[in-house]
Amino acid sequence: MTPQDIKTRIGSGLLSFPVTPFDADNRFNASAYAAHIEWLSTYPAAGLFAAGGTGELFSLRPEEVVDAVRTAKSVSGDTPILSGCGYGTVMAVDMAKAVEAAGADGLLLLPHYLTEAPMAGIYEHAKQVCQAVKIGVIFYNRGNSRLDADHLEKLAEECPNLVGFKDGTGDVLAVRQIVSRLGDRLAYIGGMPTHELFAEAFNAVGVSTYSSAVFNFIPETALKFYTALRGNDRPTMEKILTEFFYPFMALRERRAGYAVAAIKAGVRQRGFAAGKVRSPLVDLTDEEEAILANLIKPYS
Repeated sequence: MTPQDIKTRIGSGLLSFPVTPFDADNRFNASAYAAHIEWLSTYPAAGLFAAGGTGELFSLRPEEVVDAVRTAKSVSGDTPILSGCGYGTVMAVDMAKAVEAAGADGLLLLPHYLTEAPMAGIYEHAKQVCQAVKIGVIFYNRGNSRLDADHLEKLAEECPNLVGFKDGTGDVLAVRQIVSRLGDRLAYIGGMPTHELFAEAFNAVGVSTYSSAVFNFIPETALKFYTALRGNDRPTMEKILTEFFYPFMALRERRAGYAVAAIKAGVRQRGFAAGKVRSPLVDLTDEEEAILANLIKPYS
């Protein structure tokens, strides 16, 4: 797919981050991953992010990222597979090239590792990754890796294959300025944890799509909410928010890292061998697993 193809596709519907399953020996479980991706690909997602944030990119070996992309591509059919990419610039460039060779349709550039950096440095980091590949790249504005409208506009001018901007900061004013400045040059994606909680606000400033973590285990409900958002069906959104998302948020907020661990638990409860999260994350307690099971039951 060309970068323009990816831009058009990711802006056309709901996106998601499949979890990365591990076996009993804490190794990447390719067969379990393939089964989950194959199931998700039967639903009309605009794209799936292999080894993204919910996919524990921060816990994966570089070769596992490549394995995840290759496995996902083998079973995803017409659903585009975009790969997570991160760490320092040299590692990110190497990873970008490797996943492109493995068949990734695009990249999501996650924040660089650990250190704070000036916007000029973050811009250069993103530029080097974009220029290392021919596939489309989405910049993930989150944590220690943020660009303002000036730097993002400059990056878009220098890198034709920059096709998307994903925000995980929740700074609606900054996002509004970026959308106003760059217009239809980019696709704009909401990327807050459990973004359904923020979807209406971001939709109002021009962010028309987002990545849904719960698509991992209740794809029908995730798509129903997205359809309601696009159709301005507030009663349906309020019902799903009240009955599912607000209680899910309360569970997610019990411990740092549960934004990933709770999703993986949900995938296990739908019958997929997702395994546990890798350290430094921790899994839900037995009590919390039971709470989640009761919460999912009406939707599964």
